[in-house]
Formats: sequence, C-alpha cells, structure tokens
Amino acid sequence: MATILIVEDDALLLDALTGQLQQLQFGVCTACSVAEAKALLQTQAVDGIILDLGLPGADGMDLLTWARTHIAGLPVLILTARDGVDDRVRGLNAGADDYITKPFNMQELQARLQAMLRRARQPAFTQASSAAGAQHTTLGPLVLDHTAQAAALNGDALDLTQREWELLALLAHRVGEVVTRDDVLAAWRASPVAEPGQAAAPLASNALEVYVHRLRKKLDPSPLTIRNIRGLGYMLNRP
Repeated sequence: MATILIVEDDALLLDALTGQLQQLQFGVCTACSVAEAKALLQTQAVDGIILDLGLPGADGMDLLTWARTHIAGLPVLILTARDGVDDRVRGLNAGADDYITKPFNMQELQARLQAMLRRARQPAFTQASSAAGAQHTTLGPLVLDHTAQAAALNGDALDLTQREWELLALLAHRVGEVVTRDDVLAAWRASPVAEPGQAAAPLASNALEVYVHRLRKKLDPSPLTIRNIRGLGYMLNRP
C-alpha cells in the first residue's frame, strides 16, 4: 500500500483528500506547513506528495526544492490555486511531476496521482551523470557526446545540424522537465550559427517547430518522445 503525504493548510480540503485517498486504500499522512512536512519526511518514508504552494510560514516551492535535494526520486504533485502559466512552468521546472490547479476534479486528481506513482515505480531510465563537466549523457538508447557535440541512437550516429544538437542537448539535460520556447530561443540567441542555406544569425521563434519536428523524426522509433506541452513548451519524455 502506497503512503501519500498531503501538505495542505485548508483543514476542510485536507480532510476531504484524506478520506478519498483512504477509500482508495492509500496510507495517508498530513502536514499543514513546510516545517511540519520536512520534519515528517525525515522520520517517515512516503511514496509521494500532494503539495499546496500557499502554505503558512514558507512557500510550498521551498519544500519541493528541499525534497528534490534530500529525497531522490520522490514524486510530487502540486495542487494549488496558482493557475498562471509562469507558476506552472516554475513548479514543473523545479521538479514537480504534475501540476493541478484548484478547483479540481477529484477523479482527475486520483488518476493523475496513480499515474505519477506508476511512473515512479518504473526502473530508472536516465543514467546521466550529475557530475559537473560530464562528457556523456545516456538516456536509454540515446547517447550524447558533449565534447564532440554528437549523438547516437541504438549505436547509430544521428545526423544533426548545430541547431538540432543544441535543442536535443537542452532537452536531454532537462529530461522530464518543461523546456519553454524562451529557454530555447535564449540559447540560440547566445549561440548564433550558420545552418545550411542560412546566414549566421539567431533564428526566429517560428523556426523552433521545424527543429522539434526534425528531432522527433530522428528519435523515432525509439522510446524517447518530445511532447508539446500546450501553452508551456516542450518536454523530452522518459518512456
């Protein structure tokens, strides 16, 4: 039986979530603040967190950052009233596995929570080294050689332009996280290069879809997929 930590300061919502999850045969523990949640996580193992952001004393993002540093692989679902695109991007880029805004549908929350836990139980897919200056990144069948700026899929070299390499390297570095259009365009502006048939200049934003489409074709039929996160950007998925 999986145990879920609910971090929520609204007593009525906390009680409702607790009851719903217990009916689904989850173990449940609760906290009303970041400090309380941290103390609990240091003494009790949990399988996932449902995290509100608007907490008393400290922001829920502080707990997310702390959890990502201290508890490797712990899945976190943000449940918050903050519904702005910038808030969602910030939460996902900080390491949240999912993001739901209030008011919400309980059945959707249950489905997303169970999907998140299933993904967390899968064997680790990313073997990328976290050491600074790592020369290679391995994502299943994909290997990136950062020194040579080259990539191979299933042992076969990928034919990549400079822009395609930069996009793939950025997505791979942040696998499982949302990479916004602005992130990519900022990297391109910092590194103007000459693509075949083009002058050496930063590319317009409408060129990004072209490069994403090219990379998708080159990664097919591997289990690696580039998702279009509507209104946010792109994400290189773990299979």
